[in-house]
Amino acid sequence: MVLFALGAPVVGAFFAAACVRLPPFGTDVHPYGDRAVAAALAHRTANVVSSVNFDLRALDTLGEESILFTTVLGATLLLRPARDERRARPRTEQAVPTTRLFGAVLLPVALVVGVYVVAHGQLSPGGGFQGGVILATALHLAYLAADYRVLERVRPLAALDVADALAAMSFALLGLAGLAAGGAYLQNVLPFGTFGQITSGGLVPVLNAAVGIEVGSGVIVLLAHFLDQAVEVTEHPDGAGAAATGTATATGAGAGAGAGATGPQEEQS
Repeated sequence: MVLFALGAPVVGAFFAAACVRLPPFGTDVHPYGDRAVAAALAHRTANVVSSVNFDLRALDTLGEESILFTTVLGATLLLRPARDERRARPRTEQAVPTTRLFGAVLLPVALVVGVYVVAHGQLSPGGGFQGGVILATALHLAYLAADYRVLERVRPLAALDVADALAAMSFALLGLAGLAAGGAYLQNVLPFGTFGQITSGGLVPVLNAAVGIEVGSGVIVLLAHFLDQAVEVTEHPDGAGAAATGTATATGAGAGAGAGATGPQEEQS
């Protein structure tokens, strides 16, 4: 609280000074927007938003991507099975025929749309963040239209874990290209190409693809741990008999804490 009391007035003063210098609302004066559009056109990036995210302010995007990676890593650690839990084979669930038909038709379409949104992020609205979420959502249509066992067969978690880490690392490593070229970190140094073409934008489509892979893989892995807790992970038979009935139980940090408090005594008994 002392640190906050010392820092808040300083941040507040700078924020107030910045707000005073903002252009008035409802006018045609947009200094940041004008500069962003000019920079996007200069680097042959048709989508100005992607130019801002992966070129002008690529360092901010690296921070946002790192937050998602850290979130997935933290959830993986917190949701791992505790000592008083075990995995039970999930029961087969049959969806109604209309739902199965809807999922079978929509799943490949959603995958194509997700790839398109990622690949054309520098040309049209969308990008790696949006396309990655679409890809992750498309894969989980197998869970909604079929059952959890089908999702497990089409969801290579081990490969997705590696892809998530490699994509997050590649974004950071690609920033070194600017330093190697004598410029700034994450500076756009690749050939800009022809405006409106899928290969245009220089480094923007490459960073965009890295984010798409990281977001898609990270969201799938994150949801996998939550679904495992709800469908597969059960209490130990010596606990509440949940393993015999195949029902899900409370897990996560609370279950881990409970296991640490009662585990040694139960093992001795």
